[in-house]
Amino acid sequence: MSPHLNGGRLEEQLDDAKPLYTKGEAIAEANRCLYCQDAPCIQACPTGIDIPTFIRKIGTENVRGSARTILSANLLGDSCARVCPVEVLCVGSCVYNAWDRYPPIAIGRLQRYATETVMTRGESAALLSKAPANGKRVACVGAGPASLACAGYLALEGASVTLFEKRELAGGLNTTGVAPYKMHAEASLREVAFVRSLGVEIKTGVEVGRGVTAEQLVKDYDAVFLGVGLGDDTQLGVPGQDGAGVEGAVAWIERMKLQRDFTLTGVTNAVVIGGGNTAIDAARELARLRVPSVSMLYRRTAADMSGYAHEMEHARIDGVVLVERAVPKSFERDAAGKLVAITLADGRRIACELALVAIGQGKLAALAAGFKGIEVDEKGRLKADPKTGATGHAKVFAGGDAVRGGDLVVTAVQDGKRAARAIARAIGIAVREGAPMNAGHV
Repeated sequence: MSPHLNGGRLEEQLDDAKPLYTKGEAIAEANRCLYCQDAPCIQACPTGIDIPTFIRKIGTENVRGSARTILSANLLGDSCARVCPVEVLCVGSCVYNAWDRYPPIAIGRLQRYATETVMTRGESAALLSKAPANGKRVACVGAGPASLACAGYLALEGASVTLFEKRELAGGLNTTGVAPYKMHAEASLREVAFVRSLGVEIKTGVEVGRGVTAEQLVKDYDAVFLGVGLGDDTQLGVPGQDGAGVEGAVAWIERMKLQRDFTLTGVTNAVVIGGGNTAIDAARELARLRVPSVSMLYRRTAADMSGYAHEMEHARIDGVVLVERAVPKSFERDAAGKLVAITLADGRRIACELALVAIGQGKLAALAAGFKGIEVDEKGRLKADPKTGATGHAKVFAGGDAVRGGDLVVTAVQDGKRAARAIARAIGIAVREGAPMNAGHV
C-alpha cells in the first residue's frame, strides 16, 4: 500500500473484476493473437499502441520488451489497461469479432499483465532512455492523466518539469474517481511513482491562485500545460437538495475511495441521478457495497443515455434498477432533516436515504481568466487546438477533460503526448530520433 493512503477505506471491499493474469494465462492468451497486418486494434487505440507487437513479446516471455512497447506510446498504459472501454476500442475492433467461433483477444488484460508485472518488480524506470538535461523548464497544472503524460514525455527529452496538483494525492480521477472494481487508488499512485521516476517533480497541495499564480507560471517557465480536468459536481437545483444525504457523485466516489472509515451505515435505499458513465459507476459501486436497493433515475430513456450500454448491462446484473423518464422535482426530508425520498415531476415518489447527483461537473472560466488570452467555449471548456493543445496564449497549452469536457483517460493521455510534442517544438527542444513522445498516433 502507498504510504499516502490509509487502510480501512470502503473501496478495499470491492474486488478486482478482472484480476491480473498469471504468466501461463497471459502466454496462452497472447498465442491466440493472429498478429494482423494493418491491425485494426492499433487504429482503434487513441494512443496508437503497437498492440500485435506487445502481445507477441508476451508470447515469447519478453515482458520487459512488451511493457516498453506499451509505455512508449502511452506512459499511462497500466491504468488504461484497466479503465479503457476496450469493448468499443481495441477489443471491439479485433478480427475475432467477425469470426464468432472464438472470443476477441483480451487486449486490456494482456496490457495490464505486461505493465503491472514490470512496475511491481520496480523495473519500469529503466525501460525508457532519457536525454541529457537541456535547460528548458515546463510547468504542468493538475496531476491527472493528461498532465502526467505531458510531463513524462518532456522529462524524457531532458526538460525540467514541475507538476502542480491541488490535492494531496496525484493521479487525478485515476486516484479519486475510477471504479474500484477496475482499479484501486494504490495502482494509480504506483503509476504516478513511475512518472516521477522519469524525472518529473510533483508538488501537491498547490493550485493556481493558492501557492502559485498564473503570472508566476508564465514568467518562470518556458511553457505551461493546463491539464486540470473539471470542477465540482453540478447541482440539481431543486428544493430539498441542501443537507445530508444529497451529494455529488464525483465527490462521493472520492470519499468512498480515499476516506478512512467512510461507511454506508443506515443506507438501505439509494438513488443515482444521471445517465452517464459516472452515474453507472456510482450505482454499481453502491450495489456491490451491498446497499439493498439502488436505482438510477434518468430523465429520458435507456436508448438516450450517454453511458456505455455494456456498462449499464453490468449494472443491471449487479442489481441496479433503471428508472426512465424520471425528472426530479424535490427531495423530501423528515422533521429531523433526514432525507427520506425523492419526488419526480410526474408524481412518483422513490424512497431513499442517499441520493448521488451525476449530471456533470463545473467548468473552468475562473482558471482561464488568470491566463491572458485563454478563452472558454459556450460549454465552459478551455479553447485549444485539438492536435497541439495550443491556446490563445503563446506559452500555454491545454488538454484532457479541461478541453474535452469529460472524456476517456486514454484520450487525455494522447492530448498530453500531442501537447508535449508541440511544446518541444515551441521551446526548441531537439527531440531524439525514436523518442517515446513520437510513438503511436500523430
